[in-house]
Amino acid sequence: MVKRIFNNFEEILGSVILMVMAVITFANVITRYFIMRALAFTEEITINFFVWVVMLGAAIAFKKGSNLSMTILYDMLPKKGRKVCFFLGTALSLVFFGLLAWLGYIEVMDEIDLNVTTESLDIPVYYYTIALPVFSVLIFIRIVQAALATIRRNEY
Repeated sequence: MVKRIFNNFEEILGSVILMVMAVITFANVITRYFIMRALAFTEEITINFFVWVVMLGAAIAFKKGSNLSMTILYDMLPKKGRKVCFFLGTALSLVFFGLLAWLGYIEVMDEIDLNVTTESLDIPVYYYTIALPVFSVLIFIRIVQAALATIRRNEY
């Protein structure tokens, strides 16, 4: 059961976040048209949750090997060349998301130290930005898992 939840973590969390975004956006539309007042906090939550959904989508794409790629040159290479490109691409992706996780961690620590709060809800900003380092680590893990699966299958 735990393995099943971990394997589908991004899909489950992404679905919940999208549901919350839809509900609060719908509530904002209803209040805006019937009460003539917008709920200011809904924009804050929706925008920040959108970042979360994008990061989760990237994790899903790496997990399933469906991230956007242009393979015309890659497909024309011999197997050795594809293997080099695969390892280079994997290494660069790991460096990028490792760096993003590190810089996201620094950002979260700065926000905690400076006690930064959001505009409309007046909650700590790091409640939202914690997603950057956490989901970057998740993407890093999914890249490694996908790379190991590709290596095991010898499908470069």
